[in-house]
Amino acid sequence: MSTDVPHSSASPAPVDPRQEWDAWCAGRRRALTSPTGNLALVETRWLPAGEQVDAAAARAGQPDTVTVTTLSRTDLVTGEPEHGLRFWDADAPAIRHFEGVDTFPYDPAWVLEAAYTPVPGARRIAFEHIRDNGGSRDLVVPGDITLTVDGREYTLSAFDDDGTLLLVFGDPTNGDTTYGAGRFLFVERTADESRVVLDFNRAFVPPCGFSDQYNCPMPPRQNRFHLPVEAGEKRPVFRDGFAAQH
Repeated sequence: MSTDVPHSSASPAPVDPRQEWDAWCAGRRRALTSPTGNLALVETRWLPAGEQVDAAAARAGQPDTVTVTTLSRTDLVTGEPEHGLRFWDADAPAIRHFEGVDTFPYDPAWVLEAAYTPVPGARRIAFEHIRDNGGSRDLVVPGDITLTVDGREYTLSAFDDDGTLLLVFGDPTNGDTTYGAGRFLFVERTADESRVVLDFNRAFVPPCGFSDQYNCPMPPRQNRFHLPVEAGEKRPVFRDGFAAQH
């Protein structure tokens, strides 16, 4: 018995990396402008020691566009847990004035393979944070990333961000054509546990580049490249003279 459904042996069309990057850029814009995206954060409020976090009570009386969430961290002085609230406004001025994020053109030369060596039991490395006045916070770095760029070997430290490796890096473009405090990059794992991919075309401005209510980690010395990384996001762009941070 025959059917009228044709059988195709054609292979799937190859994926175009540039189109994938275009889709990534579009996804970044959607995420940044979402009701709880980076641009929407208008206040981070840390509570006095011992005070209970009550997001519902904090939400009372706020405009309908506001969302309230909770967060916690460790006090740098006492080592005790701190609890706080974050206020997000879907109608924040930063969202209304947002034009986009300026980026370098896609460059396949900045898609780099690197060796990855897990550290048994992981290790904790001190990362200075932008709002800690020179203080540092220890973050879990589960392995070493080694690669050679422009003839120089680097051993990079990417910390564990909810199961994903997040690289905080700096380069000579910072403060000139890119965000001054450095940029972030999610590290792509491969089928080979000893190899990872660093696609610097997807390097992005950290959350503190969109709102001064974030406390972003800054690049440690070993994560600073000697040559300009001319790939990925540069800076956010706003209309009507709106400040880059709020």
